Amino acid sequence: MTEALPPAPQFGDPLPVEPAPEVLRFLARRRSTSAVTLAEPGPSPEELDQLLRLATRVPDHGKLSPWRFIVLRGADKARFAEQLEALALSSGDAQAAAKLAKLKAPPLAVAVISAPKPDTPIPEWEQILSAGAVATTLLYATLAMGYGANWITDWYAYDPEAGAILGLKDGERVAAFMLIGTPRESPLERARPDDAGLVSRWRG
Repeated sequence: MTEALPPAPQFGDPLPVEPAPEVLRFLARRRSTSAVTLAEPGPSPEELDQLLRLATRVPDHGKLSPWRFIVLRGADKARFAEQLEALALSSGDAQAAAKLAKLKAPPLAVAVISAPKPDTPIPEWEQILSAGAVATTLLYATLAMGYGANWITDWYAYDPEAGAILGLKDGERVAAFMLIGTPRESPLERARPDDAGLVSRWRG
């Protein structure tokens, strides 16, 4: 990381809205990196703490924090992948086992867990969207810090047994496995949608 982040503002501090052209330049060229190209070094523990702090600065109707993180790195991540591989092979699904290559390669994975809070007036859908905002912000912050990152959800994000291995609680779902490391090669630009075909104007 090239420079330290400012300290976290305190509750009630004024936060003026100011132009940030460097953010616009970043967004204009933002590109995820291929998971299999990600290698050491990954973010330090201190950098990861900063990334997770940034990731939680998202819209959150009701201030419920309906999400959490599970960090997988080093030997722990390797054991997690081994258990997923055993799960896949126990059902004879070699293709599912092969898909774990993306998870195995990077030095760090952060599972963003959607954990909607029941018995609140905030619709569950809005809480799920907030978890997606956390994942997006984590992705952008990681790239802005100079690391490569890739958001994936493969079969092990949806398989109940895989969820049990990960430690999901009742009502929780994986919103993202954020795979993080240093890219061995620069990503190439991909095709982007035609904005003109996606925008309409409501005329009343």
